[in-house]
Amino acid sequence: MLAERYPYYLANRPRQPNAALAVTDKYTGETVTHVALADADAVEQAIAAAALAAGPMRRLAPYVRQEVLEHCVRRFHERAEEFALALCIEAGKPLRDARGEVTRLIETFKAAAGEAVRGGGELLNLEVSPRTAGYRGFTQRVPIGPCSFITPFNFPLNLVAHKVAPAIAAGCPFVLKPSDRTPVSALLMAEVLAETALPEGAFSVLPVRLEDIGPFIEDDRLKLLSFTGSEKVGWDLKVRAGRKKVVLELGGNAACVVDRDQGDRLDFVADRIALGAFFQAGQSCISVQRVLVHEELYGALRERLIARARALRPGNPREESTTLGPMIDEPAARRLEGWIAQAVGRGARILTGGGRRGALLDATVLEGVPEDEPLSAEEAFGPVVLLQPFHTFDDALRAVNGGRYGLQAGLFTRDLSRTLKAWDELEVGGVIVGDVPSFRVDTMPYGGVKGSGLGREGVKYAMEDMTEPRLLVLRQE
Repeated sequence: MLAERYPYYLANRPRQPNAALAVTDKYTGETVTHVALADADAVEQAIAAAALAAGPMRRLAPYVRQEVLEHCVRRFHERAEEFALALCIEAGKPLRDARGEVTRLIETFKAAAGEAVRGGGELLNLEVSPRTAGYRGFTQRVPIGPCSFITPFNFPLNLVAHKVAPAIAAGCPFVLKPSDRTPVSALLMAEVLAETALPEGAFSVLPVRLEDIGPFIEDDRLKLLSFTGSEKVGWDLKVRAGRKKVVLELGGNAACVVDRDQGDRLDFVADRIALGAFFQAGQSCISVQRVLVHEELYGALRERLIARARALRPGNPREESTTLGPMIDEPAARRLEGWIAQAVGRGARILTGGGRRGALLDATVLEGVPEDEPLSAEEAFGPVVLLQPFHTFDDALRAVNGGRYGLQAGLFTRDLSRTLKAWDELEVGGVIVGDVPSFRVDTMPYGGVKGSGLGREGVKYAMEDMTEPRLLVLRQE
């Protein structure tokens, strides 16, 4: 069970000035705990403390940063079931999915512990002409300084970890605003961080009201803003961020292409697509939303995918047998239910699902959805997948590129030339061959193009954004 109340963390220390933020069980809708809410004064104190901590964090030896991260790994292992239950309650994740996210939290911190001691400088050959004879160059990566992190509700542990762990490894203090819908997970992580030897002011985790969020975005003492969330909000934050570096991991309507040579493994393909589409109720930026199937395989794959959607067990995420939990709240489920109805009104066909009970939306498979319908053109962010046949491989690539998003795409093919063509031509941040676009390893460069954002996450790549090269030139006499 969750505690009765949780403090926020200001300059490494818990503070409980109030319990103003109610957190609900996403399945029952009942309030299950309360969290301290930070005001504008607390935000100012946190940023000031982070600015003062920039020097001590920069000077913190790499092995000490590694020890901090390794301590977190040990404690996350010890408290894994507690973390999973918190995810289950505050985010509505089935226990299987919640435990998987805790595993990824641990993997992300492990990766950061390894990167903390690797460095990133290089030796430069400056003797490129007689004029530069005798000159040598060296670079080192230095921390950019205090960072601002804003995270969403759908992965309240791992998407926080993808900002926090690289920041510690790079030597950057940070202020974090977790989602007000799922703040407990980040506060549990902060509880573990508070056990470490991080300098005072190295971190603050502050749930805040929207009217107090401005300094997270606009304060010039913060040198980087990393935001994960909706497209509309993300691009607005970039405009407001001023001179600071901005990393945006935004939305998507991920497509998966099934080529004609996959006829002998349609069961595997259907299993992976079903997992990618309905995992954690489809509330992932890289959830499978559009499936483009070669016309020769369309009917066979359609029947398999319908069967897998019907086999899911919706219900209380605390029950081990549940495989489909609720969306984050009832308004989100109603919004997607309305998109489905609108698409059906223009000729789309529901092959299975479409029903809703509160925040619980059935796993839904449709075909014939017009490409300009929100259900296809926007980010559905729910347990819905759309099927569409294609005639030629070029037709499929054009369909993938047709929208304004470009996060990841999946491709099932054995044809090397088509693999390379997709890699060259698809306007996405990553092409996943032999699997769905929902695949992610926490060390790989992850991020999108077009409306899906800018910059890359993945521990090493996030650290590159959190550091900058500093040049040393030596003239040999």
